Amino acid sequence: MLALVVDDEKRARETICNMIMLYVPEIKEIIEADSVKEALHKIEKESPDLLFLDINLGDGNGFDVVEQLDSPLPVIFVTAYDQYVMKALKVSAVDYIMKPVDPEELVSAVNKAMQVLSRAVMQEQLQLFLNNVRDKETIVTKIMLKTMESIHIVKVEDIIYCQAERNYTTFKLLDDTEIIVSKNLREYEEILPQQDFMRPHQSYLVNVNHIIRYDKGEKNALVCHGEHLIPVSTRKRDKVLEMLKNIT
Repeated sequence: MLALVVDDEKRARETICNMIMLYVPEIKEIIEADSVKEALHKIEKESPDLLFLDINLGDGNGFDVVEQLDSPLPVIFVTAYDQYVMKALKVSAVDYIMKPVDPEELVSAVNKAMQVLSRAVMQEQLQLFLNNVRDKETIVTKIMLKTMESIHIVKVEDIIYCQAERNYTTFKLLDDTEIIVSKNLREYEEILPQQDFMRPHQSYLVNVNHIIRYDKGEKNALVCHGEHLIPVSTRKRDKVLEMLKNIT
């Protein structure tokens, strides 16, 4: 494998390159670029298998590189924390590592990025990321969910509920599909539109648009499309009732 590391800071490039050589033996060769222009030139000339891409570059940013790719390429963004960028990365399931780079996160990101994807899925994944990161007011309408076998492109409106179990989250969809991903529920609570999703119980996140009724008494549960019962915790009951009043 050939990797291209793009960062406008020489020391940052050296750090990532050294860590790749130490912890990712699958990558046999590493080339570098310090700008959008040089990155695009190296991509065209060398055809790397994997791209490590810093967000902020001297003559633009990493998004400019992605937008100008002739064909989709596995990308791992290397970034400092920014809430809008992080949300866009998570929604689109694009792989990323945070600065300062942790070896375990590096290895995990490379393994995930190199899972075999069709070019069409990869293109949609990157386009979804660009759409969300370019417009901070964009309402999330699609989300990408990675499993061991696949990447699923899911419309937010098709999600009935999400259920937590340990460090996994199960998505239940309108067509009765279940998708299990190895991320916790809190991550999706931060990503999915707050006006459409509520947390009636610590283990559930529910799409309010699919709630049919609230059964009080012994059941104390929301009934959703398909007669799915979602428990309401005592602590959350008043908040759930207040939100139900505002559903139009």
